[in-house]
Amino acid sequence: MLLSSSIPFFVALSGFLSTASAVPTAGTCTEMRLFKEWRDMEKQDQLGYISAVQCLMNLPPKDPSRPDPKSRFDEFQATHIYLTDRVHSVGHFLPWHRHLGTLYGNALRDECGYKGPIADSFWDWTRDADRTDVPLKDSPIFDPVYGFGGDGVPGTYTPPRDPLGGNMGFGPQGCIADGPFKDRLSNLGPGRLATKHCIVRGIQDFWRNTVLSSIVKKVLESKTYEDFRIIVDSFVTGPIHGGGHGIVGGEMLNIYSAGADPLFYLHHANLDRVWWKWQEADKSNRLYAMSGPTEQQGNVQVTLDFVMDFPALGPNVTVRDVMDSRAYPGCFVYDY
Repeated sequence: MLLSSSIPFFVALSGFLSTASAVPTAGTCTEMRLFKEWRDMEKQDQLGYISAVQCLMNLPPKDPSRPDPKSRFDEFQATHIYLTDRVHSVGHFLPWHRHLGTLYGNALRDECGYKGPIADSFWDWTRDADRTDVPLKDSPIFDPVYGFGGDGVPGTYTPPRDPLGGNMGFGPQGCIADGPFKDRLSNLGPGRLATKHCIVRGIQDFWRNTVLSSIVKKVLESKTYEDFRIIVDSFVTGPIHGGGHGIVGGEMLNIYSAGADPLFYLHHANLDRVWWKWQEADKSNRLYAMSGPTEQQGNVQVTLDFVMDFPALGPNVTVRDVMDSRAYPGCFVYDY
């Protein structure tokens, strides 16, 4: 089942980083797209969305010169893997992931013909976590037909040792047993390795308390962006960022290669939605509020003119470009 590469992933990606500093010319929104929670979508739109993700997994990469990404979907995961240490525990964690979601939603529409009424979808974990009478694995998000498939089967996958660090999380885990991505083989991960393997999950209920609506409420009570980003950003201890990853388990608990699971994008869309709601609560003071280091444990503070890159996915943009979701290139709002 496992075909390990002898070359660490990040070595194979030498030259992958975009060095251009230019930003795209400002455009205008031709429509305002709506993000809806997965279970609030029409069934035909759920199926259409899933079909578009499968299409992205079958499209060839746009940059065939790089050996490891074998599909367009892989290219999104590859960008996240390569830039992980530059876009986590930094001031631009939230804007970088916001634009990654925009590019992903654009690809579903423009490259794979998704025609639903939304730009993308989000997974509101609080709606599952607050229902303590129902196991998390029974969430509609894990439905085998109108969702992303269910739990992994313990014992069906053993991750290789990653000499660079970043192996998968703990607890029972294995290849997902059903659903539209059951036979999907990822070409990247775990961590910064390049290996061919199934999508691995290990749904764990004990993460429920990290994403309760009461926890989100406390996050939204943050007075400053600095307070907000610190409480959100941590993958390991962050009450909602790490919690959403932890519920799914498996490769979603790998900070580098979590994008192997399509649920990565719905989880991060909801994380962005929480930030959007925080901005909306005091737009005059919060819409362009930004702080934090430009690099992990660095001393230089990020500014709105800081340039973020998205190799193989799209042009560089500044932090300022993505702060207002209603402005180009975002052009979206959330179903509150």
